[in-house]
Amino acid sequence: QVPLVQSGGGQVEAGGYLKLSCEGTGNQNTVAWFRQVAGKDREVVAVLPWRKGIYYSDSVKGRCFISRDLTKDTLWLDITTVKPEDTAIYYCAARREADVSLKADDYQYWGQGTQVTVSS
Repeated sequence: QVPLVQSGGGQVEAGGYLKLSCEGTGNQNTVAWFRQVAGKDREVVAVLPWRKGIYYSDSVKGRCFISRDLTKDTLWLDITTVKPEDTAIYYCAARREADVSLKADDYQYWGQGTQVTVSS
């Protein structure tokens, strides 16, 4: 199993900026960020497929940017103007297939998760 190692997160004030990193995605074709709140299912935040069609969830669209550098084997998630409802555990994920999937079950590789808490 490909280990994905996350960094970043922690406490952020509402209106501030959040940057998460994930190393180890290697040559997996599609990478993504998910988040999970206690008692709820893991939900997709952003997906960066090998082919066209970057996806952002409506909850972050317009203030979120997913990017990847293959030479550094790193995936990032940037969220500006964070809100209290962005509070969650964030996970990076990767899958061998090259198309967009919004389902957590379709991803074979996962990071360890990092807590993000946005204070109002």
